[in-house]
Amino acid sequence: MEKKQVLLVGETWVSAATHYKGFDQFGSVTFHSGAEPLIAALKDSDFALTHMPAHEAVEALPFTLEGLARYDAVILSDVGANSLLLHPDVWLHGKPVPNRLKLLREWTAAGGGLVMIGGYLSFQGIDGRARWRGTPVEQALPVACLPTDDRIEIPEGFAAEILQPTHPILAGLDGPWPLLLGANEVTLKDGPGVEVLARLPAEEGGHPLLVTGHHGKGRTLAWTSDIGPHWLPPPFVAWHGYARLWRNVLGWVTGG
Repeated sequence: MEKKQVLLVGETWVSAATHYKGFDQFGSVTFHSGAEPLIAALKDSDFALTHMPAHEAVEALPFTLEGLARYDAVILSDVGANSLLLHPDVWLHGKPVPNRLKLLREWTAAGGGLVMIGGYLSFQGIDGRARWRGTPVEQALPVACLPTDDRIEIPEGFAAEILQPTHPILAGLDGPWPLLLGANEVTLKDGPGVEVLARLPAEEGGHPLLVTGHHGKGRTLAWTSDIGPHWLPPPFVAWHGYARLWRNVLGWVTGG
């Protein structure tokens, strides 16, 4: 059977540090990727995952519907809207280019499976810097972004409250689930087909955690926590349900 093609956009970052050793100091730059847990979870599955790091997506994400059509699902994870809006031709040279946020919305309406995963640069993100609120991508999602910093930090951890255990995405995922350490706060859209499958517990606000929806002919999904540390800690990655959860998610958004 031919594998479904999945594009993961983002989930990478670069950090710069200055090291002081007495009189002397030197700098270092380190590249990080948070995609390894998902890559490992989809190994030998029905899905072929292509990972496009955040810095590559600035130029490499397709500028046409034909280019996006090669993928059955697109996952946006911890990458801000600016990375897809400010191509070097726009940012450095003042030239117009196609708006890839509008293309993602149109691709979804034509039958694509769109997923947004939480993080510091997902939904509205830290200090509101992710900037997905009011974008065409937000229009396709089953949730709406807040206008401000939307992080919910829960360092003591919380257990997801499962609302629809019979949904195909939650098949084989009986609780209790391992603890999560945070999420992005979002609001539900009032539309047909929007379903909350899991949420934060009431004492943490009862905010949506896993939400499904439809946009045109396509399926959309929001997971407001992370796919790896720090919000999704190592015990969750090591949990037997981790791989099943993401395979179920991709099976559903691609029409399975």
